[in-house]
Amino acid sequence: MKRMRKPGKKPEGLRWMLTYSDLITLLMIFFVVMYSMSQVDQTKYKQLSESLSVAMGGGKTIIGSEDNPSIKENVNKMDNLNSTQDEEKKLSELKAQVDKYLKENGMSKDVSTTVDERGLVVSMNDTLLFDTGKADIKPQFQQELTEMGKILNQLGNYIRIEGHTDNVPISNSEYSSNWKLSCDRASNVTEFLIAKSGIQPQKLSAIGYGEYRPIADNSNETGKAKNRRVDVIILNSKFNAVENNSSSSKSSGSKDNTESQNTTKSNK
Repeated sequence: MKRMRKPGKKPEGLRWMLTYSDLITLLMIFFVVMYSMSQVDQTKYKQLSESLSVAMGGGKTIIGSEDNPSIKENVNKMDNLNSTQDEEKKLSELKAQVDKYLKENGMSKDVSTTVDERGLVVSMNDTLLFDTGKADIKPQFQQELTEMGKILNQLGNYIRIEGHTDNVPISNSEYSSNWKLSCDRASNVTEFLIAKSGIQPQKLSAIGYGEYRPIADNSNETGKAKNRRVDVIILNSKFNAVENNSSSSKSSGSKDNTESQNTTKSNK
């Protein structure tokens, strides 16, 4: 007689395989994700970490930043920017001191100050310093020039003295060209600042440009008067290396850095 199955029971079969395959699939996905995460570019991660640290004003991280040239470059750029801003601030503060002195002594019309890429430029009209066609500093201005030199020497930067003239041919027996006159004027101011204001000779240079660096139109008297000047330039410290090389290559017996242009005859 054939046995009958009990009602309500069904064969198990291979249903457990479904659960097992789901588990294997999940494990495979998990390991794929873990493997992908392990392939992150560590160099880029370090660069990002260092850049964020610098941008947020933090210190150096310890994850190999010293060997990364791009990070060094960024840090150097920020250092240079900070140095430039500090220098501009110092020059602007020095300009304010000079302007105050000029105003207090009634010289604002004859002396002007500007800050440009070279540094602080103090431009003095020739009539304040010299007689026409002469290079000797007037006695009545020597005290003021002494005090101005002391103010300008506060930063300890290199100082360049530039002599300039107009384009009118010179007509006296002492000077054959504007260039020679401008050289002597620049040299005399330089020697005066060394003797009276206590500026170190190594920090000074004198240059005569004659009529070849005008700042105004020489076709009228107003422009010519502006061009006849002596510029005292407190050089930006970014020129220190250049000035160091220049001073070491010059002989001590010659005039400091006197520049030759043309010897076209002109007048004061």
